[in-house]
Amino acid sequence: MKLYYSPGACSLSPHIVAREAGLPLELVKVDLRTKKTADGGDYWAVNGKGSVPMLELDDGTRLTEGPAIVQYLADRAPAKQLAPANGSIERYKLHEWLNFITSEIHKQFSPLFDATSTEELKTKQRDKIAGRLDWIVPQLGDKPYLTGENFTVADAYLFTVLNWARMTGIDLARWPTLQAYQARVAQRPEVKAAMKEEGLIKG
Repeated sequence: MKLYYSPGACSLSPHIVAREAGLPLELVKVDLRTKKTADGGDYWAVNGKGSVPMLELDDGTRLTEGPAIVQYLADRAPAKQLAPANGSIERYKLHEWLNFITSEIHKQFSPLFDATSTEELKTKQRDKIAGRLDWIVPQLGDKPYLTGENFTVADAYLFTVLNWARMTGIDLARWPTLQAYQARVAQRPEVKAAMKEEGLIKG
């Protein structure tokens, strides 16, 4: 399988999940500004959405959208318990988390990365994100991970978007529970390995 990614972008989430699942991946780096792959290829020709992540299966099938990709990867390695069984209420609760993260947190960050956004808009977006993080804190409570004791694909996704906080002017010190959660996920060996491979951390 090939994962088209950009360092530190939302594609970090499926990269982490694949490592946690023990699934081999060929990484293909994409420059999101030029829409070129590392070998100079035209990414638009590969993915008409122009965004990452995109997973290309060995038979050539292409899958886009992070929440779909991470569930596909989790289902390839059910023993790792990265997602509850299909059809269970726990799986639908996982869907709930993935949808919340993608629509209410991930997308709220977009204007903060846009050089054309006004400071007024950026302030508004930071306030929106803060409100969503306020909501997450009591949901997480004293659990190690979002759905309980097991690390799931939802944790890989939330960890990825929380990493954008500091670079966009959001101080996670306001939410000690989330700071501790982020640090806990960051210590997982496969999370470290994925971040090292993308050049996000050293050693």
